[in-house]
Amino acid sequence: MRRPADLPSCVFTLTCLFVVSDLPLRGSARASDAYLSWSAKQAEAIGTNAYRRGRVGGIFDMRMLKTERSYNYKLAATWLTPDTTRATARMLQLRSRLSVDETRALVDEAEAVSGTVVMVEIDPREGSGVIPNEWEAFLQPKDRPARAVRGALSPQLREVKALAGVLRRNYDYDRFWVTFPLHKDGAPLFGDSDRMAELIVRIHEKEGRVEWPVPDSVRSLR
Repeated sequence: MRRPADLPSCVFTLTCLFVVSDLPLRGSARASDAYLSWSAKQAEAIGTNAYRRGRVGGIFDMRMLKTERSYNYKLAATWLTPDTTRATARMLQLRSRLSVDETRALVDEAEAVSGTVVMVEIDPREGSGVIPNEWEAFLQPKDRPARAVRGALSPQLREVKALAGVLRRNYDYDRFWVTFPLHKDGAPLFGDSDRMAELIVRIHEKEGRVEWPVPDSVRSLR
C-alpha cells in the first residue's frame, strides 16, 4: 500500500495495522458461521454422533432384598460440545424458521456456560423406579481416573434450547444436565495425547461408562 503524499507517516502506519489485524477476525467470523448452512441431515448427523448409550450395573445384577433400589439402570448421554450445540441450533432454525440473529443468539447462550456440559439420561430397571439424589458423574480422559473431574448438576440449563440435543426425547428416561470443568490442577482436562473421553456415572455401588473421541472443538475451549 503506497502512502499518499499528504498523509503523515504515523497515521499511515496505524491505518495499515488496523487493516491487517482485522483480516483474520473477519475470516474467523465467517468460519464460525458455517453451521448456518448445514442441511437438516448434516445437523442431525452431527448431533446424533454425540449420543451414547450404556448401562449402570451389570446385565445380570440382582436387587436381592433391596426392593427400594433398581438392580441396574439404563444410561444415555449426549456430550454437548460446540459442534453439538451448533447442530441443535441449526435444527431449531430450520424447524421454527428462526432468523440468523436468533440462531446465533441460541449458540451464544449455550457457549456462555462455563466448562463442558453432558446431558445424562437415566432409566431405572424395575425396583422402585427412583433415581437416588446422591448419584455422581465424572468426566476423564479414557483409562486415566487420576484426571477425573466431578460433574455438577445444573438443572437451570434445561431452559437453554441449544443444550437439548437433536434427538427426540424418550420419556422413559429422566434427564439431567451436568457441567464439568475443563481444567484440573491448573492443566487442561484433555491433553494433546488424549484421544478418548470417558463419562462414568455412579449410582450406589454400581457404575456405568460411555466414551467419545475428544473433538477439536472441545480442545479449543482450553
